[in-house]
Amino acid sequence: MFPAFYFLLITVCILPTLPGLLGVVITALGYMPPLGLTQFSFNGFSQVLQWQGVEHAIALTFYTTAASCFLACLFTFAIIQTCWGARLWQRIESALSPLLAIPHVAFAIGFAFLFAPTGMGVRLLYSLLPTNLSTHAVSETALLINDPYGLGLIVMLALKETPFLVLMSIPVLQQLNIEQTQKVSASLGYNRAQTWLKCIFPQWLPKMRFPLFAIVAYSVSVVDVAQIIGPTNPPTFAVLVWQWFIDPNLQLMPRAAAGAIMLFVIGTILLGITVAIEWLLTQCFKQWQWSGRYGFALPGKSLFTLLLALTALIIPILSLWSVALRWRFPDVLPTRYSLRFWQLEWSHILSTINISVVIALISASIGLCFAIVAHEYRIKHQWHIPNYIIAIPMLIPQLSLLFGLQVLTLFSSLNTYLLWVCWAHLFFVFPYVYLALDGPYRSYDQRLTQIGLSLGKTPFHVWLKIKLPQLSSAFIFAWVIGISVSLAQYLPTLMLGAGRISTLTTEAVTLASGSDRRITAIYALCQALLPLGFFILARRINQRKTINV
Repeated sequence: MFPAFYFLLITVCILPTLPGLLGVVITALGYMPPLGLTQFSFNGFSQVLQWQGVEHAIALTFYTTAASCFLACLFTFAIIQTCWGARLWQRIESALSPLLAIPHVAFAIGFAFLFAPTGMGVRLLYSLLPTNLSTHAVSETALLINDPYGLGLIVMLALKETPFLVLMSIPVLQQLNIEQTQKVSASLGYNRAQTWLKCIFPQWLPKMRFPLFAIVAYSVSVVDVAQIIGPTNPPTFAVLVWQWFIDPNLQLMPRAAAGAIMLFVIGTILLGITVAIEWLLTQCFKQWQWSGRYGFALPGKSLFTLLLALTALIIPILSLWSVALRWRFPDVLPTRYSLRFWQLEWSHILSTINISVVIALISASIGLCFAIVAHEYRIKHQWHIPNYIIAIPMLIPQLSLLFGLQVLTLFSSLNTYLLWVCWAHLFFVFPYVYLALDGPYRSYDQRLTQIGLSLGKTPFHVWLKIKLPQLSSAFIFAWVIGISVSLAQYLPTLMLGAGRISTLTTEAVTLASGSDRRITAIYALCQALLPLGFFILARRINQRKTINV
């Protein structure tokens, strides 16, 4: 039974990577028989390079990705350097779930509502500062939303990815035996800041390679967030490639596919740069690690407080805009409130919520079952597909895979768009669920299973009565992670659904491009609260289990 299920998950969640990449490569070379393109050529790449402003778009992608990932890594190290082992750390761990639950799109819309030239931040400045100073502040904050330098995109991505890196740092730090390292360093005269910088950082950074790869791949290919707060003329290269994909002239499809290939190359180069910087800091130039006792403490507490405050402000700001009937600038609060927009949109948004939840539940539940099968197969047969292969959908820009997957669905001649969207979500959900269960499975004591088997119980009965109660909390948490990942998918929904499937994410991104702020706030608020509600539900279930035990 296990081999059959394992083969099924490989077929559904791993093997499509090959035709996905192959499809985009063939199309980039100009071979699309349904469109009358039967000769291989490099015209698609020529069209990409001849596009006016493409060099600027590529440079923006390099710059914003590298800067945001560097800042996220710096913020993460500052937080763990200052707070690991302190009383504040328990609060940080408790706050990670709600921070991770809010999708990137909802965070980006709230960030835009806060820092736009007429946003809440500017309104507060007008109320607190004299007119001349507040006018100067408005001109400065205007650089954060749709600015030509991508500063707002960098800051927003860095802040949003920091909780993910902090979460990934927890098992890494648990392996490094921090307490003993600090005692030995203290006996040599090093303070806390020196210990973390010279002793722990060189061990921590190499073990964070995979999480850093994941945020590099996401940042280089992000489309939804870049459309909301990123540069617009020209946009980042990922947004430019997406605009080519939705061009009504299908004869130009090789140009879009060539752009997807170039996006994959850009992502690969950035991953190589990440490894090179890690090697330079930890292996090549080591003198800084023993050159005296100089060390510096980063403001980790202040950074985490800022991150928590910004995230906490998002839901109140979105709530205010959703019920604001009249809100003149620079008033801090609306002068008139109304539920008119909720009443107008409720019937449509309810159907959108239903389809979003259905897709998320299907993809997360199947992904959880596949992840359990994969881990059980690894334990039973002592063989498994390496983690980096399972994580390929996390490490490759989505546009570079989705076009090939879209071409693959066309050969089936089936117009079951909901099925294709669920499959696309499952394809990207499964790696997150699998990796979320990797730590709990490795920490599970297999001797408990051996004792159950020695008592004459069947393997299924042992798993149901012994292992399941031990890992049920991890299963619930991984399932909720899968739901939140599915609810945040934008490109898979649009491309595999052919525009016929609308979710909260696709609607929120579309409305954020220029619709009424009140309607945009309604969809962004629902998108933020939905995964947060699932995380709260999972936490309540786990707490109740703990009380009953």
